[in-house]
Amino acid sequence: MDELFDITGKVSVITGGAGILCSEMARALGKRGSKIAILDLNEKQAKAIADEITSHGGTAIAVGTNVLDKKSLEKARDVVLESFGKVDILINGAGGNKKEATTNEAFEFFDIPADAIQWVFNLNLLGTVLTTQVFGEVMAKRGEGVVINMSSMNSFCPLTRIVAYSAAKAAVNNFTQWMAVHFNLNYSKNIRVNAIAPGFFLTNQNRFLLTDEATGEPTQRGKQIMDHTPMGRYGIPEDLIGTLIWLVSDASKFVNGTVVPIDGGFAAYSGV
Repeated sequence: MDELFDITGKVSVITGGAGILCSEMARALGKRGSKIAILDLNEKQAKAIADEITSHGGTAIAVGTNVLDKKSLEKARDVVLESFGKVDILINGAGGNKKEATTNEAFEFFDIPADAIQWVFNLNLLGTVLTTQVFGEVMAKRGEGVVINMSSMNSFCPLTRIVAYSAAKAAVNNFTQWMAVHFNLNYSKNIRVNAIAPGFFLTNQNRFLLTDEATGEPTQRGKQIMDHTPMGRYGIPEDLIGTLIWLVSDASKFVNGTVVPIDGGFAAYSGV
């Protein structure tokens, strides 16, 4: 059983690796013997995570990278290959929302500017596509690899207010399926592409939508989420790790083109 989940010596590239969820993924993979390349626009924070991993006996580097700039991604790829010689695992973790693409009591759907919607689509979908082009080509030439995209439960059941983010993550799901097929039919049967769809996790992006900044008490939206989550809590970053290790290891070697929900039962509950 241990051999099924063994990722010792695998090289993992993680975009958005300085963020709350992806930094926890980087730490977890590093503890299990994977060599980690943390790619993030915030190079300083990425280096702090890499230093933390190495201080605990792991191997990690930080690379300042803009996932919307293909030349930046290509430079990052060259650094990774020079440092580690290969790419086994790609985690497309860079993503997020923009308040200007979110409706609220004072800001209607009809007022959302096109550039705000475009920004959300670019970061979540185009950033995933471009990164997969650059690092996926390395996998295609080797004939093996694993890609994990970061989706969201919003992609299955769109939430109120976040119109652009929900649609962008639905597009990530479609791309996950398309890319899984494309790799297998055109390059190698030993490349897999799957996605993880977290439910509600408190991150810098949504913290003050779900909790009151002044009191720390749940907002009305936060209360609604808890009322519709059978497990009665938010996810924590560690809740993603078991599924992640399963998907990047040989334990899931016949799992391809799927999106795995990690949501505490939110999608399963009708509210009645």
